[in-house]
Amino acid sequence: MNTSPAREHKREREHKLTLGEILDWLEADGMASAQDVQNLRKARQGYGNGQNPLVVVAEQKWRMASPPYKLLHLEALTEWLAARAGLDYLHIDPLKVDFSGVADVVSSAYAARLCILPVGMDAHELTIATSEPFLREWEKDLSRILKKKIRRVLANPVDVSRYLVEFFNLAKSVKKAEQQGNQSGGLSSFEQLVELGRTNQQLDANDQHIVRIVDFLWQYAFDQRASDIHIEPRRDIGIVRFRIDGVLHQVYQIPAVVMNAMTSRIKLLGRMDVIEKRRPQDGRIKTRMPSGDEVELRLSTLPTAFGEKLVMRIFDPEVLVRDFKQLGFSASDLANWHSMTARPNGIVLVTGPTGSGKTTTLYSTLKQLATPEVNVCTIEDPIEMVEPTFNQMQVQHVLDTGFAEGVRALMRQDPDIIMIGEIRDLETAEMAIQAALTGHLVLSTLHTNDAPSAITRLQDLGVPGYLINATLLGIMAQRLVRTLCPHCKKAMPLSEVERAVWQNLVAPWKSQEPAQTFHPVGCLECRMTGFSGRIGIYELLVMNPKLKKLVGEASVVAVREMAYREGMLALRISGAQKVATGLTSLEEIVRVAPPADSEIN
Repeated sequence: MNTSPAREHKREREHKLTLGEILDWLEADGMASAQDVQNLRKARQGYGNGQNPLVVVAEQKWRMASPPYKLLHLEALTEWLAARAGLDYLHIDPLKVDFSGVADVVSSAYAARLCILPVGMDAHELTIATSEPFLREWEKDLSRILKKKIRRVLANPVDVSRYLVEFFNLAKSVKKAEQQGNQSGGLSSFEQLVELGRTNQQLDANDQHIVRIVDFLWQYAFDQRASDIHIEPRRDIGIVRFRIDGVLHQVYQIPAVVMNAMTSRIKLLGRMDVIEKRRPQDGRIKTRMPSGDEVELRLSTLPTAFGEKLVMRIFDPEVLVRDFKQLGFSASDLANWHSMTARPNGIVLVTGPTGSGKTTTLYSTLKQLATPEVNVCTIEDPIEMVEPTFNQMQVQHVLDTGFAEGVRALMRQDPDIIMIGEIRDLETAEMAIQAALTGHLVLSTLHTNDAPSAITRLQDLGVPGYLINATLLGIMAQRLVRTLCPHCKKAMPLSEVERAVWQNLVAPWKSQEPAQTFHPVGCLECRMTGFSGRIGIYELLVMNPKLKKLVGEASVVAVREMAYREGMLALRISGAQKVATGLTSLEEIVRVAPPADSEIN
């Protein structure tokens, strides 16, 4: 990196970044061509509108003047400037910042004037992000006042400006809401702590501070691609966690009284009984993402020892328009699935644990089947996503309307296709079979580990084998695995340990091991996790005469072995295929997919 004594001297002076010096350094370091620099100088002559020079350069969308010719976006420019200024670079992740704690360090006016944002603090050190590397007079004063060492880091100027407003406003809202509320932690706690002299005032769910906090929570959940938001009461505080790509991350700690008010606010919006805190409730909210796209949240409350726990499941309507290839179906999987769901009557089952993508698969299938020529009806508990092309019915236990009663009612509605949310008991199974026998296509779910186990599960419920053979078209088991971030995944030759894992993974199919596998690394695009998004792995069992002979007579092991001989691939084999194509990692398949329990002779 080229730095002249003149520039070193200029660097020592207290000053704000200028476009001229940034352009000088970009040209000197071979980051930008002389022609691009000259053109921008002319275009921005008299520059003085207060816009950060890094932002001005990033807007040009230049590529590096020398290999590897990467795009000079704002993050790349910030990282380059940090190295030149001798500072550490930081990408601000709002989920890792204790906004309540850092906002107490300095006032918002002081932080805005100096373009600094506290982002971390421990007993001895305070980490402060700045977008002005050569403004540092404040560092000595702040270190003396707080009696802590100051560690300056350089961050994206757009992020610094944005979070300066949001963090301080949010911290202010939390503090004011806490001051107005009940300091003893709320009336819904199983373990009451009565403090003499304290008021028993409850926060208003429509208080503007609470409204702002809830809006902030949703905005960041959408930004971080969260599928679920958990608000969990503890003895003195509330914990907020996001599930991102199937893994829970703790993101915030909020005073208990504020958490109670947030829960009330969300229940109010979901048309739930705000006063009732002793029994579980369900609700739903439709809102918009910052991009303007509609999104639906399904709410569920649960009374716990320290108050109401609230979980919000986020449903993106876009999943209904994804094709099956995006969901992870291979060509053979898709052909088998279409052959089953194109039949005029019979039962098709999807199995897997909670959160394995069964609902998405069924909704995507129904979306394609719901043409103007057919009547698609569903009975669900609860309705997962509202879809105008279906006729959806909600289970109402308080009105004695369960799945069986719902199917019985739907049968009188002239349906072509019926989707039953879940087969839980013999009565529901019998109604599903009755619907299939009378000329309807029935889709439903079961909770089993693999596809063959669904047959024995139906038998355990009390369904005779001859009825299973007469109606069951096929079963699909599925799981969701995290996909490797395409921006940072790294190919590595197969190690001896991985070779052993691979052989165990695909045995006894004797699949050829790949020359290399891809590993997670971590970058800004994936929030340093190495993974971005999820995809399905599938195990499809198509009923045929050989399998039907075993129903009711043989064990699940015998059924599974016959299914393998007839071409069914285990979940781990489906996962191994995605490892070989670089979509996911070997460790992820081992973590998610159950082992194949039988051998192929």
